[in-house]
Amino acid sequence: MFSNVLFWDIAPYVTLTVLIVGTWWRYRYDKFGWTSRSSQIYESRLLRIASPMFHFGILAVFAGHVMGLFIPPRVTHLLKVSDHAYHLQAVIAGSVAGIATLAGIGLLIYRRFTRPAVSMATTRGDKVMYVVLVLAIVVGLYCDLIGTGPHGGEFHYRYTVGLWFRRIWIFQPHGEVMINAPLDYQLHALIGMVLFTLLPFTRLVHMLSAPVAYLFRPYIVYRSRDEATKGELVGTAPRRRGW
Repeated sequence: MFSNVLFWDIAPYVTLTVLIVGTWWRYRYDKFGWTSRSSQIYESRLLRIASPMFHFGILAVFAGHVMGLFIPPRVTHLLKVSDHAYHLQAVIAGSVAGIATLAGIGLLIYRRFTRPAVSMATTRGDKVMYVVLVLAIVVGLYCDLIGTGPHGGEFHYRYTVGLWFRRIWIFQPHGEVMINAPLDYQLHALIGMVLFTLLPFTRLVHMLSAPVAYLFRPYIVYRSRDEATKGELVGTAPRRRGW
């Protein structure tokens, strides 16, 4: 069917093209916009809770996807890890990471739309990004908790979704293998492609900039201009006697 060719043989390369060209364009012509546009100045209490929860969760989710999609089953078989054992750890670890990510982004969305100052800084692109990102997380959790959980039985996606994904990089996607994947996995893959297509044009682009230099920068010293009790500026060295 043409729809299968469109979704699984053509769409991945459209996504990669938009991701690469869009990222280049954004970096070339919008360097000042290459940022997460931090809103910490408007509200920090909820942000201190939600941001680490979301970012650590999404990093764990990303690591799980890399393991599941890039590493073929024969590698884990060589390490004496059975399909059932791999499936079990993937469901448990993936569910924990997914729930943390969903809770984190839920708090971020709540904060963004209940704090007037933060809401004013929210763009239309942010709203679209949140919708697609939440859909990807929810469908992914469904795949873990329901679609492949005790109610749905085991589905070893590495033999279908993983095979399709790995063959994309050698320009032999064989989209017909995705027809054998459950509908929830197909939907998760499609939403993922939409998300990566939007990535260069949203604040998510900051994920492509690793702040390595931040780890080695000198400390920034903030000094207050408030007067101390002895007439000295707060944070300054004590005044020396003139003799």
